[in-house]
Amino acid sequence: MAEDGKRKASDLFIECLEAEGCEYIFGVPGEENLDFLDSLSRSKQIKLVLTRHEQGAGFMAATYGRHTGKTGVCVATLGPGATNFVTAAAYAQLGGMPMMMITGQKPIKKSKQGRFQILDVVSMMEPITKYTHQLAAGDNIPSRVREAYRLAEEEKPGAVHLEFPEDIAEEKTDSQPIQRSVARRPSAEPKAVRQAVEAIEQAKAPILVIGAGANRKLCGRMLEQFVEKTGIPFLTTQMGKGVIDERHPKFLGCAALSAGDFVHRAVEDADLIINVGHDVIEKPPFFMKAGGARVIHVSTRTAEVDPVYFPQIEVIGDIANAIWQIKEDISPNRSWDFAHMLGYRKAELEHTSKLAGDTRFPIFPPHLVHQVRECMPRDGIICLDNGVYKIWFARGYCAFLPNTVLLDNALATMGAGLPSAMMSAMLYPERKVMAICGDGGFMMNSQEMETAVRLGLNLTVLILRDDAYGMIRWKQANMGFADFGLTYGNPDFVKYAESYGASGHRAESSDHLRELLAHCRDTPGVHLIDCPVDYTENDQILNKDIKALSKAL
Repeated sequence: MAEDGKRKASDLFIECLEAEGCEYIFGVPGEENLDFLDSLSRSKQIKLVLTRHEQGAGFMAATYGRHTGKTGVCVATLGPGATNFVTAAAYAQLGGMPMMMITGQKPIKKSKQGRFQILDVVSMMEPITKYTHQLAAGDNIPSRVREAYRLAEEEKPGAVHLEFPEDIAEEKTDSQPIQRSVARRPSAEPKAVRQAVEAIEQAKAPILVIGAGANRKLCGRMLEQFVEKTGIPFLTTQMGKGVIDERHPKFLGCAALSAGDFVHRAVEDADLIINVGHDVIEKPPFFMKAGGARVIHVSTRTAEVDPVYFPQIEVIGDIANAIWQIKEDISPNRSWDFAHMLGYRKAELEHTSKLAGDTRFPIFPPHLVHQVRECMPRDGIICLDNGVYKIWFARGYCAFLPNTVLLDNALATMGAGLPSAMMSAMLYPERKVMAICGDGGFMMNSQEMETAVRLGLNLTVLILRDDAYGMIRWKQANMGFADFGLTYGNPDFVKYAESYGASGHRAESSDHLRELLAHCRDTPGVHLIDCPVDYTENDQILNKDIKALSKAL
């Protein structure tokens, strides 16, 4: 610090981030970030992770927030650097992941280069963040950083943005960081809890639905105790996978498809739905209708009313505490009989088991899911990019622990699989991590393979190659359109991986894939497996067979 007690505003910014507990800053700095970068170079707490694209940096920061509940931080320059953050901002905002973006800007007190590269980034970020602000004075940095962190981590978590102009960064200031506040989420109102308990006790066939908002510390423990005491069966949304161990005998499945799956038939049997941590951002696991099953909404926020979602009872407060309150008060109804609901799950497992045994090559998706589950340990983490394989994994991959199946069912963007797996491998170096990507999604951020190798990560990247945008091709076939406009060529993925210093492998049979998965899991370094996949039966199985079989029950 200078003799007059003042130092650069960029030094103060880094001090504020350190006071918040920041560990990493991901990004691609530019000219307008050079004071910030200079200050960061002297931090003993924060590590800069230089990525090859701002989108990869944003996805990594968001995934840090998803795993830890703490704000992930990323940095980019003005203009094109800031616009490259937009998809990652939406990913974090819709997915409920705390993330802070810091972008540079030209001097705001006097023009240095006219309007060169200048966009109104704050206005651009406004619709896709919880908070966005241009820093106009060094003295204000502590309050703006504290407010941004507070909002990023408050339920529902999401994205925030601070613009840091270069003339403000070099200003002198004697301001000091503001200490983090301690805030506890309020408990649910006892009368609301009592009303929910009475409705559950009086129901003939209640069912529990676990959504993304329930994927928080302690929620899984409280929900499992609730299931154990009451015997009420449960299902999850895609982003609720693993909140309770899916080997539990009361697990009914994951609502991966929109309707007509075995799990949806179980929901149709229910006269009361206890919907925990639901967010209308996620594809709905059920659709409400007049005269249908009653719904209890348990969440930190009141329900956002939608044509297909208008719950009759709301229990609002800390979710884990609310479930504990309900569990403590409830007396299970001894006349409940869930055999029919659980019968749907039994039928689904029998159907999936037959498909999973099909060892054809190119690899059959249900068999692929089976192989990956067999390969990964209990606490292993799979990170799915976006494609039709996501539905196969959501339906068929049994999650044992929270945040061991990272997928995006909110923005549902392509390109996030590899960066989210990289972040997982950085946070949990002792755990096995696998990115599962389609060839389309992988190529959207494939340059981050260099970042993964440079960071010395232990990581497997499994590429499911069909030389097409397979999800849209499946939808195209289902809607009766001609096969058109969705196929492309690919590089030699083995040579591509090796050019970055990673190990490349090409699966040649089902048995060979099993060997490769085990080898990559047990061998340090970054590995890529090029695996051809057979999607020809997607439409028949997912859109026709499952609906017909489940309806017959």
